[in-house]
Amino acid sequence: MNVDLGNALAAEASPGISRENLERLDERVAGAHERIEAGIEAREHGYAALALPETVDTDAIAAAVEPFSDSEAVLTVGIGGSALGAATIADALDSDVEAYFLDNVDPEQVTTLLADLPLASTTVNVVSRSGTTAETLANFLVVRDAMADAGVDWTDRTFVTTGESGPLRELADRHDLPSLPVPDGVPGRFSALSTVGLACAAIQGHDLDALVAGAADQRERLSDSLFDSPAYAYGAICYALDVRGASVNAMLPYAESLETFAEWFAQLWAESLGKDGLGQTPARALGATDQHSQLQLYRAGPRDKMVTFVRPRERADRAIPETEFEALSYLGGTGLGDLLDAEFEATEASLAAAGRPNVRVEIDRVDERGLGELLYAMEAACVLAGELYGVDTFVQPAVEWGKNAARGLLGGGDFPEADAVDAKRTLRIE
Repeated sequence: MNVDLGNALAAEASPGISRENLERLDERVAGAHERIEAGIEAREHGYAALALPETVDTDAIAAAVEPFSDSEAVLTVGIGGSALGAATIADALDSDVEAYFLDNVDPEQVTTLLADLPLASTTVNVVSRSGTTAETLANFLVVRDAMADAGVDWTDRTFVTTGESGPLRELADRHDLPSLPVPDGVPGRFSALSTVGLACAAIQGHDLDALVAGAADQRERLSDSLFDSPAYAYGAICYALDVRGASVNAMLPYAESLETFAEWFAQLWAESLGKDGLGQTPARALGATDQHSQLQLYRAGPRDKMVTFVRPRERADRAIPETEFEALSYLGGTGLGDLLDAEFEATEASLAAAGRPNVRVEIDRVDERGLGELLYAMEAACVLAGELYGVDTFVQPAVEWGKNAARGLLGGGDFPEADAVDAKRTLRIE
């Protein structure tokens, strides 16, 4: 994996950072790296996520899901970090076992999905560290009821990924369900390379060791200089551009298989760094599709954005047939991959020509090792950015406020946050 910062330098873009200031920032990176390494070694909350290449037990994950080797489909019931990491891996890699995710409580979507699933051969993985997440438990109760209606013994098709205590742990113990532990000190949005993200991958038959090896490669690249670490280079440039005015980070992968990765990145970046009036706003896009829907804004709109391009250097191609239309003759004899690469390079050059900052992130290919590198590098980049901002990267108090308000509205306890609903100001036009 490599990161190219050339189009984010002040000589090319505005906002941008001069090479001199980048080297000055590198002195702060050295101090941040020392703090991060200490956190990893001590397995402190949050920092423990960056130790996962050393601590995750892929054999234990494979053993836990072995009873479900006959699965035609796997349904992950979780929300946010309990689902997005697994979804990123599942959507990026091909498998004969289809992966589905219930990460919302839209009743129509849930009903439609359950009606289409082969429930008798579907494995259900319920994921919640606390075992009390309202959306996850509500969806699981609906899934369990649908399995009963279909004549399926839900206890034969269910395993849980949860903490040491809570309702899900009690459920697993009561019904002797296979289970996996959520690792200590690893927030959900940093858990893609743990039991939380890898169980689904194991059921689908993906190479867990290769995923972890890719992550381990980026772990070894963490150093006291951003010029030696792709992860730190990305985290540092995002911070530097943000404080200079690029408050929006448009994540633009040029591979359809990485579209869900952009969703995963959005949660990682927003929930980790959006504190104390600080943090970049992540935007999700897809190349080449969103050249036709968003590029106009990125190239000619306010100078408050950076664009992150992500692409594999190698991919399978498909030939474009020759055509009888003279105006399209240039396409014949090339491939769809050639066209996508040309679109990528043209878009990158278009932004550079307009002086808009952009960064290129490349992996060798979209496979297990490449995904492991990409996921770990973005997590490490986020942790570094948090150190540079001076925020607590691993908490999410604004999210907890909303959870408490919802539970209070549903009668799940006495939460003062729920009182704010009655105080809503209205200006309704009918």
